[in-house]
Amino acid sequence: MLEGVGVTTSRPAYVQPDGTSMYSAGSLFQLLRDGRPRTRAELAAETGLARSTVTQRVDALLASNLIGPADKAASTGGRPPTRFAFNPNARYVLAADIGATHARLAITDLAAQVLAQSADDLLVAAGPETVLDWVDRTGHELIRQAGRDPADLLGVGIGLPGPVEHSTGRPVSPPIMPGWDGFDVQGYLQDRFGGVVALVDNDVNIMALGEHNVAWSDAPHMMFVKVATGIGSGLISDGRLHRGAQGAAGDMGHLQLPHGADIVCRCGNTGCLEAVASGAAIAAKLAARGMQASTSFDVVALARGGNIEALQLLRQAGRDIGEVLAAAVSLFNPSVIVIGGSLSQAGEHLIAGVREIVYRRSLPLATQDLRIVQSTTGDRAGIIGAAVMVIDHALAPAQVDYLMSATPAAMS
Repeated sequence: MLEGVGVTTSRPAYVQPDGTSMYSAGSLFQLLRDGRPRTRAELAAETGLARSTVTQRVDALLASNLIGPADKAASTGGRPPTRFAFNPNARYVLAADIGATHARLAITDLAAQVLAQSADDLLVAAGPETVLDWVDRTGHELIRQAGRDPADLLGVGIGLPGPVEHSTGRPVSPPIMPGWDGFDVQGYLQDRFGGVVALVDNDVNIMALGEHNVAWSDAPHMMFVKVATGIGSGLISDGRLHRGAQGAAGDMGHLQLPHGADIVCRCGNTGCLEAVASGAAIAAKLAARGMQASTSFDVVALARGGNIEALQLLRQAGRDIGEVLAAAVSLFNPSVIVIGGSLSQAGEHLIAGVREIVYRRSLPLATQDLRIVQSTTGDRAGIIGAAVMVIDHALAPAQVDYLMSATPAAMS
């Protein structure tokens, strides 16, 4: 929200929290991002800015195509005033969700609505060049198929299945990603997409962003748990993604379970939640019992087919995950926990196991209004979240002013 004229703060009233001027077109634009059309008079009333200043900013935003005329407002006499609204088709974003064994790519508008998409079976262990070359080729093909101008690409966002230093876009010692450690993913993508903004994050973080944007924008404190080949979580705090000091917040998959001390995890430690309750762990247990299972998707197929052993293992996996989440609920106090990832598609058994332990072991105050639910976005969470990550960064006030810096009407 814009800081209002007359509010006493430690900085001038015309300066935003990010240091940009309240009088800039980029700052005014933030009001219009909610999609509600407004007239110049309404914008002046909301911001306290002079009508002439609002007119300048609106003209600059119109020239950039970030907003456009909407319907006419009711007239009190004379020509009805024009309302203006956010134009989500002004630019587009390329969003990628890379998993351990899959890759998804989409073009979205500036409201994170998917316009075109593609998916493929692709091992992240094949290395950064192989995976990112696929993003390069497929991305340019999607742009061509959608008939979009490459110059209108706002940015590229990508989620990876391992720890990522978000500020640099480099993976840090990812256990299932040989060859990726320290790789300049951000620079690689910028080189291949004309120098646009490129942002990289952990796949669970972007899934949390996607789920929050689509289904839980009214829940400022949300926890998203991905249960698939691995296990991880993304934390939304006060409506914002919480990454932690080095971007490692939410890495619950490598917290130790007391009863798993003899199980070696791929990270090198023993007893990790991921080694006990992930899709890969359940598949290995089923295979040891003579069933055809090697991936999370095999586990889901067996569960959907009514296989009793698969259902029992899923319920127990939910309990194991619940043990870790019970402590997290007391520490973080979310209002909703969303369970996503491929194993969440196996039915209620996994989530029932989570609920059983969390509601029993967490503080009553922390659970009295807590909801534990299945993801509504499914396999779209990652690409939507990657798009939201880029959009929120690239449409921040200072960035919008930069985009319009070549336009004479854009005053900084």
